[in-house]
Amino acid sequence: MRLPYAPSSPPTEPSDANTTEIYARIAARRRPRPLIPLDLTLLHSPPVADGWNSFLGAIRTQTVIDQGLLELAVSRVAVITDAVYEWNAHAPLALKGGIKAEELHAIRTVLSTAAGDVDKAAAIAELEESVLTSRQRAIVRYADEMTVSVKVRDETFAQLQREGFSDREIVELTTGIACYNCVSRVLVALDVGENNAREMKSVEELVEGLK
Repeated sequence: MRLPYAPSSPPTEPSDANTTEIYARIAARRRPRPLIPLDLTLLHSPPVADGWNSFLGAIRTQTVIDQGLLELAVSRVAVITDAVYEWNAHAPLALKGGIKAEELHAIRTVLSTAAGDVDKAAAIAELEESVLTSRQRAIVRYADEMTVSVKVRDETFAQLQREGFSDREIVELTTGIACYNCVSRVLVALDVGENNAREMKSVEELVEGLK
């Protein structure tokens, strides 16, 4: 971590009652787990930490989109942005949400169709021939374009609609991908959790860890 972590307990001074309430709201969302390194990073600025907690809480607990598909998208963002912390935290949640090990492995390995330094035709062919379902492939292309080029092609967006995602699900998928792009950039820029020099866990390790 490039900064010291904020204290894990709120201040005791009466003048800091608002900060104490912010700590309590974040702790309530994390319960029964303790505050995590990302929380203790953001709590250097309690108002930012509070807004972050509200936004992330809505994405994680108040959305209707299939949680496995959402975590698949988050895991793809982690791969594209090389956010080790994010992959190690969210890839297991994708497995818990029903994503198969071989599908998660594809998320980790298929080339990005939005990258500027790859043969796009070959990348598209690799994605289309992968074990991913058509809905998962649509999400990967959407996540890749949002993350790499920012601009999303009309065909990519139309594919989500053809796959039957509702307007609400598309908004939730879009904000989820955007949100975790934000998360990954904070994690990597500040080396939260001291993960930047580490390797992402293999799918085999993740599966074993869930047993």
